[in-house]
Amino acid sequence: MAVADDLRDWVDDGLTQPEHPTWALHEEGYDPRREAGVEARFTVANGFLGVRGARSVSRGPVWVSWLHGLNWASWPRTYVAGLFDTPNTIPPVPALVPGPDWLRVQLAMDGQPVMLRTGELLHHRRTLDLERGLLVTRWHHRDPDGRTIRLRALRLVSLAERALGLQVIELTVDGRPCEITLEALLESAGSGLEPMRLEPDVALWRTALSGKTVAVAHDARVRRDHTEVAPASIEPLRRRWAWRLVPGEPAIFTRLVALARGEVETADATAARARAALDRRRTQPWRGVLEAHAAAWGARWEASDVRIDGDEAAERALRFAVYQLNSAADPDDDTVSIGARALTGDAYLGHVFWDTEIYLLPFYTLTWPEAARALLMYRFHTLDGARRKAARLGYEGALYAWESAETGDEATPEEIVDPAGRSLKILCGLEEQHISADVAYAVWKYWEATGDDGFMEEAGAEIVLETARFWASRAVREDDGRFHIRRVIGPDEYHETIDDNAYTNVMAAWNLARGVEVADWLATHRPRTRRRLERALGLGRAELAEWRAVDSGLVTGFDPASGLFEQFQGYFGLEDVPRADFAGRDAPADVVLGRARTQASQILKQADVVALLALLPERFEAAVHRANFAYYEPRCGHGSSLSRGLHAVVAARLGDVAMAHSYFHATAATDLSETLAASAGGIRIAAQGALWQAAVLGMGGLRIDAEGLAIRPNLPAAWERVVFHARWRGRRVAVEAHREPPRVNLRLVEGPPCTVRVGERRVELEAGVPRTVALG
Repeated sequence: MAVADDLRDWVDDGLTQPEHPTWALHEEGYDPRREAGVEARFTVANGFLGVRGARSVSRGPVWVSWLHGLNWASWPRTYVAGLFDTPNTIPPVPALVPGPDWLRVQLAMDGQPVMLRTGELLHHRRTLDLERGLLVTRWHHRDPDGRTIRLRALRLVSLAERALGLQVIELTVDGRPCEITLEALLESAGSGLEPMRLEPDVALWRTALSGKTVAVAHDARVRRDHTEVAPASIEPLRRRWAWRLVPGEPAIFTRLVALARGEVETADATAARARAALDRRRTQPWRGVLEAHAAAWGARWEASDVRIDGDEAAERALRFAVYQLNSAADPDDDTVSIGARALTGDAYLGHVFWDTEIYLLPFYTLTWPEAARALLMYRFHTLDGARRKAARLGYEGALYAWESAETGDEATPEEIVDPAGRSLKILCGLEEQHISADVAYAVWKYWEATGDDGFMEEAGAEIVLETARFWASRAVREDDGRFHIRRVIGPDEYHETIDDNAYTNVMAAWNLARGVEVADWLATHRPRTRRRLERALGLGRAELAEWRAVDSGLVTGFDPASGLFEQFQGYFGLEDVPRADFAGRDAPADVVLGRARTQASQILKQADVVALLALLPERFEAAVHRANFAYYEPRCGHGSSLSRGLHAVVAARLGDVAMAHSYFHATAATDLSETLAASAGGIRIAAQGALWQAAVLGMGGLRIDAEGLAIRPNLPAAWERVVFHARWRGRRVAVEAHREPPRVNLRLVEGPPCTVRVGERRVELEAGVPRTVALG
């Protein structure tokens, strides 16, 4: 078969639509008002690279300038994980630097540029192929001279070889023959990168202050008929081809790039790594990259797909969520984590929050433990930054940054200037301290699920011990003989500088207890490591005894008579605003009612006590769960995308599956609704993690604790069957829960025999022997 025919065949294969609608997202037409949100939604990413779904063909350049009343028609971005620098902002905070734009292509017919804003748009459709991690675009356009140009394009960043990006464009023209000019550009205008080396096949840039480098090796070609078109010119950042295109005859442009991130001191090695990654694919670059990438996605879906019979919208939303979660992590790089918008947008500057540990880690721990380990190692590598923050505020141990970038030092600005020129204090970086317990929680749950003693010995124990030490120094014994933690912000961020936040204090006590437990485990099972940490940390028996005292004496706000936690001291005395005054609005409660009234009320921004119920279900009796959910659920304004997913988890566990199902779909709408403005800055990745938790940990009924795997499904009426997989201590278990008749099918896919609790029964699993358990 001729080279051109063979290439056309696999281009056709790559552009084939997924067979089932729940495996794809589509965007018809082109609306500049929606474009920024669409681009975030249609991102392709692999945890190292993230490329927004912006148009690549015949768009104008983008640079940073004062736009006043204008808006960018597009916001193309390629993000490189860990590429941080501090821009010239007030206040100065580190931010993720956009990488070079390697996708831009300029077309001209008979010397006239082909632009979306000139001529007539006949058809424009983008498809995000979730199953294979591809963005496919079809664009038909009539130019002012009446000729129609038809383009089909695909792009990917490889899940098999994370350095690689691939772009393919097929173009044909209807009408009379014409002279086609195609320019392939490599740009960094306005991105904050400074060129170090610009060569025909590799370009190297550096950040201005942080000493980071990024290299791009690139190879681009045009083929028509059975031949390759020779470039008319080759420059370091631009290649140009010109040829006469016959109507109906396709031409295929292909571009393969390889990116590498490094340090200024090793810039030559960074460029060499990018070039080597590209060279490995030069012999058969296009087909091999696509096939390896699709195979890698197939493996991820086998481990993490969630299938739902009876609710197609729910299945599609879950596949979008799982796609985004699998796209966000890189198990091969433990120096980076996942920011609040992953690698899909500029919002929050790439900073890492508690979102990662509380909303994302459960997914990775139970479907991709290698990725979970890498994310937790990021917290270990930034432990010194957490120590510096604790010391700066006068405490011991480790207080993790509320917003973290490369070093783990606090990246939250202490004040900002609003559009009116007023200075606004930002207290989260000082007062939202529960994050240290959140990190310890994620460490412990990973260890509990994986049995990775090597991780606990190498990194996890030190994190748990140092965060426990922080809480022991943070809590103060007062005249009542109890320990208090004052002047904090809980997950409900509407109320600041509060005392004895229930979530903070209960999680702190939990963290202290786990600190004692891990010290005991080390003494019994890893005595050499225990001695090493005792010397390195100055940890002694007297300090551990103090931790026990703080744990048992810490005020939590719990009232045994009512079974309620008071969210913080004085909360029950605040105005109880009727739900009708703030619920169901397009704007959050603090905008509807004003900040002052909201702060003086019981209205919550997001799950706070309810988050405790979700994270520590075994710690509280069923009556406590019911009482607190009944009290706090009506008072939550859900002013954060994080909130509804945890409410779905708790509602499902309490048996209110109709409410859980409603909260599930409300969470799914976070980045899938027709209103895309809030997604322009990137996908809310924590909401995607919360959606998975709602489906699997809530309605799917999966739980992992010290005893192992437990399953108690709570399926809504619309869900006939839900199927998912879970990893536990070297095993993979397939779970299939049916609503009618209620039953659970289990299959041990890999690993040694194990026991699974289904409802009140214990079921022994071994490979090759499926089991069915009827539920009463």
